[in-house]
Amino acid sequence: MTENEIKSQVKKAVEAVRAQKPLAPSITNTVTINFVANAQIAVGGSAAMVYLPDEGEFVSEVGSAVYINAGTMFPVYEETLPRTAKRLFELKRNWVLDPVGIGIGSLRTKLLSDFKDFPPSIVRGNASEVIALAKLWGIDAGTSSSGPKGVDTVDSVEMAENAAKALASFINEKRGGLGGAVAVSGIEDLVTDGKTVVYCKGGSHFMEKITGSGCSLGGVCAVYAGVASPFIAALSATQIYNLAGKRAESKVNAPASFQVAFLDELYLASSEDVANNPFTVK
Repeated sequence: MTENEIKSQVKKAVEAVRAQKPLAPSITNTVTINFVANAQIAVGGSAAMVYLPDEGEFVSEVGSAVYINAGTMFPVYEETLPRTAKRLFELKRNWVLDPVGIGIGSLRTKLLSDFKDFPPSIVRGNASEVIALAKLWGIDAGTSSSGPKGVDTVDSVEMAENAAKALASFINEKRGGLGGAVAVSGIEDLVTDGKTVVYCKGGSHFMEKITGSGCSLGGVCAVYAGVASPFIAALSATQIYNLAGKRAESKVNAPASFQVAFLDELYLASSEDVANNPFTVK
């Protein structure tokens, strides 16, 4: 895919979200629910937060795409997450997985491991999470890592490139050619469908100073996954985040005001500006 083709498809995705207002329900980290929902709404989508098993199956049927974040675990999730993932897989719906905290606890490990049978359309995480998920699923990407430090990465985005490509290719194959993508967040973000690799520029150092910038990015990936392919959805979300982060940082000098400015910039960003935010196709 050429740079101009990518720009054209990202522009269309941003415009489609604002025209269609797709519903992207979430089963997400309780620490960041508010931020996730507000970010989804700011880009033009619609949000719904659920956590019960029957609710997960219900939103799988009525949502345009679904976001599952493993950040905070509750016993009920042992039933909710597998049932939701299975229903999404049966319906061939796009959904986004953020494997937050991978490696912490037996329940989280089991659930993330079992997702291999009903994989998401998009995996969004930091470098260490992406490498760890590939390892957990038995996907040999030739990459070693000591794993995340809690929820923080210990690896660079470049170190996760092979794991990201291998995961995306596996997802596409498992989903019968419906597409798969992996978005790796870092100083410079990476998005791949297993073949094309894009490095995206922008963002802000303030994103590390607020809770939920990564979680909300996953939610916004789901919004775009309601109108576009997994690759274009993940890339559109990453591009609008980098653009909004850069613009918000230029207007504030502290984290709390940055979060408010950031949501404003998500809302104000034009499709043309999102598509033209700097990126490199590898």
